[in-house]
Amino acid sequence: MPQIPIIMPQLGESIAEATIVSFLVQTGGTVQADQDIIEVETNKANMNVASPCRGRVEKFVAKLNESYPVGAVLGYVDASQEETVRLGLDTPTPARPTEEAEHARDENGKAPADGERRRVQPTVRGLPVPANAAGASYMSPRMKARMNELGLHAADLAGIAGSGAAGRVTIQDFEKFIANLERQKLTKASHMRVTVADAMRRSWTRPIAMVALPVVVDSLLAHRKSLQPKPGPALYAVRALAMALSENSAPAGRLIGNKIVHPSSIDIAVAVEAEDGVLVPVIRGVDKQPLRDLIPRYNELVELARQRKLPPEVIGGSIATVTNYGTFGLMFATPIPLPEQTLVLGLGAGRRVPNWNETKGQFVPVMEANLTLSFDHRVLDGGAAGRLLTRVADLMTHPDQL
Repeated sequence: MPQIPIIMPQLGESIAEATIVSFLVQTGGTVQADQDIIEVETNKANMNVASPCRGRVEKFVAKLNESYPVGAVLGYVDASQEETVRLGLDTPTPARPTEEAEHARDENGKAPADGERRRVQPTVRGLPVPANAAGASYMSPRMKARMNELGLHAADLAGIAGSGAAGRVTIQDFEKFIANLERQKLTKASHMRVTVADAMRRSWTRPIAMVALPVVVDSLLAHRKSLQPKPGPALYAVRALAMALSENSAPAGRLIGNKIVHPSSIDIAVAVEAEDGVLVPVIRGVDKQPLRDLIPRYNELVELARQRKLPPEVIGGSIATVTNYGTFGLMFATPIPLPEQTLVLGLGAGRRVPNWNETKGQFVPVMEANLTLSFDHRVLDGGAAGRLLTRVADLMTHPDQL
């Protein structure tokens, strides 16, 4: 009987491979055309692979919990001659390779060396950026030496239009770019500005996403007036974030290889504008201290940061940062997490807006501010980030709980 291959289909525009989760039909079982027979998992969702025709499952060559690229043969269905003719599948079936050879060949038909992982080649076409594009990462040794001499990074060359093969930036392009810079006004960047730039360059190597939510802050402002000394609005956000993460610390975990590293302590940093840059002193164990007890320490660290006199023990090791960009009159911003962090919570400026009151049956004025949560999309998806931000907003509208 003709044997029809079961092929890994294209399961999405940008999906190049899928992992076998379960076989929905046993070997030897009878199947109908388009019947779901294999469950697979992509980086988006669990989906099913259907039988190409009516017949009997002769064999599965795919293995559970292994990934296979689009177009890979997962098994074979024995079909009648009438069925293959009806579906136009009555073409000669090529000799079937062994399972190892089936999935270990590269695009040139060559088997990789022992221990070398097969590179999945997506079959998607027409994407704005090819799924397997390596990017303009090649630089000649001469170029690297010249850049090291000038203290430059690859990101500094982003605005250069290359004239070499495939748009490559040549040493001539580079020297022309440098010569043109010398004809413009130049000022020396401070050490802090260079340090901040390096941190942001490293942060941007990750996929950063953001969610946002407005929060009514009238109760927070009223609570603030009742305390002496008065806590800054950002401290409410610091405490609320710490309490939310104490309930579930996974959103603040870091992805290292194929492991999520959970935080051992809820240590939150605060962004403080200093001369030509930003310093981020860290408050340790924020979840274990009530808001009232945090006020003196918070005020002390903010003042030390402005004077650029932070002690070593309050620098580094935080799991998230809170930034109050509302102090600059900004209602919305897109802060970027530090390289060693997954999260940064932003607080915008408050403004008076109308809000519907169900009890009074009319709009009433309230003070509202935007909360933003920027996050490493490798660790968090929008749903988890949204739930975390909603919890933070809820705590900020009930300041007595802080």
